[in-house]
Amino acid sequence: MAIGNLKKAAVIGSGAMGHGIAQLLAMAGCEVAMVDISDELLQKGKEKIKWSLDKFVEKKRIRAEDAAAALARITTTTSYEQAAKDIDLVVEAVVENIEVKKKVFATLDQFAPSHAIFASNTSTLSITEMGKATKRPDKVAGMHFFNPPQLMALVEVIKGESTSQETINTLVELAKKLGKTPIVVRKDVRGFIVNRILGAVFNEAFWAYHRGEATKEGIDASVKYSGGFPMGWFELADFVGLDIAYEVGKILYEAYGERMKPCAEVIDPLVKSSKLGQKTGVGFYDWTKGRPRIPFNLLEEYDVERSWAVAVNEAAWLIHDDAANPADIDTGMKLGTYWPSGPCEYADRMGLDTMLNKLRELYAKYNMELYKPCPLLEEYVSKGWTGKKAGRGFY
Repeated sequence: MAIGNLKKAAVIGSGAMGHGIAQLLAMAGCEVAMVDISDELLQKGKEKIKWSLDKFVEKKRIRAEDAAAALARITTTTSYEQAAKDIDLVVEAVVENIEVKKKVFATLDQFAPSHAIFASNTSTLSITEMGKATKRPDKVAGMHFFNPPQLMALVEVIKGESTSQETINTLVELAKKLGKTPIVVRKDVRGFIVNRILGAVFNEAFWAYHRGEATKEGIDASVKYSGGFPMGWFELADFVGLDIAYEVGKILYEAYGERMKPCAEVIDPLVKSSKLGQKTGVGFYDWTKGRPRIPFNLLEEYDVERSWAVAVNEAAWLIHDDAANPADIDTGMKLGTYWPSGPCEYADRMGLDTMLNKLRELYAKYNMELYKPCPLLEEYVSKGWTGKKAGRGFY
């Protein structure tokens, strides 16, 4: 479908992600029907959109008349039938539960025109499964925005087993029209790119803490002040929400087995006692007085190269599985999580042999699949493709 033909859209869900996506589509000129289970939720969503548009005007990013026009393009309804009757696109942003998402798509499939594309804002669930719930699996894809969608530049576009290349191309063009940078996940792999690499990095930090090798403050101080990352791993997990980190961890473990074995002893007790991080006021840290202060003097407590080693290894697995290319992986980590460098370019700079040696050393010490080098990494190094110094690495 030509991008110019995407004129009417339905966004299912008016929560944090849903109302943000509805706003983006409306700002790009689409007529948007926002759908939720009650008028009260829809009203709240619409108020948040108005607040956000006002902020854009205040910061002189858009004109007041453009904000008013965007708001006027958004209607609200609790009826799928009404929302879907002559749309070109659906973006689903309901709870992260495969059965709920399949039900939403199956219902919409009855009412939406046959040309309409169905996109899911899932952060890790199977696009293929959602496609099977419809009679148009070729037109079902993932379109994973980052929170808050109005401000974050990244969108992961995910191909299900039956998704047509035309559908992927249309969504890539749409992401650009919304002012976003799209990256393509060529296979329906759990965690896609960003959450998959982040999952490995979280696991490494949680295990190091659990083994008593470093304190959480020490790990976070090292990651921030030595590594140049915007947040420490425990701070970031709190920020994302420990319930979300826990769910994603579970999905990754089911998909990749021992390589993604989560450290249950560290995260489970907090989730069970509803200490979910920033949103509940307490998680790994106490957030009641604002952002936790990470002591600068602990910056040498943890070896940040360990974080890089597992990130590079997982990036290698993504390439090995033909799920993504190095450029999209690096773009994803820089725009989705504000990393100072992408894992592939970092490995090329430091030397793939250096990274491989680090993984071998960790694997020999802990005998955990998390550190077992990806065959692709072994292969590149054996060919002498060690990165910048050799003239060939991931790039």
